[in-house]
Amino acid sequence: MKKIIASIATIVGLALPAFAFASTWTIDPDHSNIGFKVKHLMVANVKGSFEKHTGTVEINDKDITKSKVEVSIDTNSINTNVQKRDEHLRSADFFDVAKYPTMTFVSKNVAKAGKDRLKVTGDLTLHGVTRQVVLDVEPISKESKDPWGNIRRGTTATTKIDRKDFGLTWNKGLETGGVLVGDEITITLEIEMIRK
Repeated sequence: MKKIIASIATIVGLALPAFAFASTWTIDPDHSNIGFKVKHLMVANVKGSFEKHTGTVEINDKDITKSKVEVSIDTNSINTNVQKRDEHLRSADFFDVAKYPTMTFVSKNVAKAGKDRLKVTGDLTLHGVTRQVVLDVEPISKESKDPWGNIRRGTTATTKIDRKDFGLTWNKGLETGGVLVGDEITITLEIEMIRK
């Protein structure tokens, strides 16, 4: 009987870490930012962000490569602090928010990339097109309890995409050469999460 109990205890002991080290987190939109920058007139970067977004992150601290992330972004919430430009970006020339109200990212693979850094590969769906992108993720912070008892963690992730890969092709040529809007978009996610 003692042997049976010992065997059960061993099995439970081996199974527990997988659950103990896995946790689910929701992205806190009030303390997160999904921003981007793109070259304008070939001379300077214009920056903007998406004000409305939701997401879930599953973190497995025992085996970080088993972690997962899903993010949904409201394209209508784009904000570059210039109303006329934002209206143009919402139009069919760019995001066409009436037809494509959201963009999403769903991770497919998580790999270690140096000390506590990660490369998260996943599907980005934007403007009705899905392409694989890789997020370079900085070390995820340790857990911290806020004054209201919520447990929080945070990180920063970046990637670059070619907007033409997603059908965002509108542009105008310049008399001096080059184009009005660059093709390469740098995306930065400053993420703070709350444990469920």
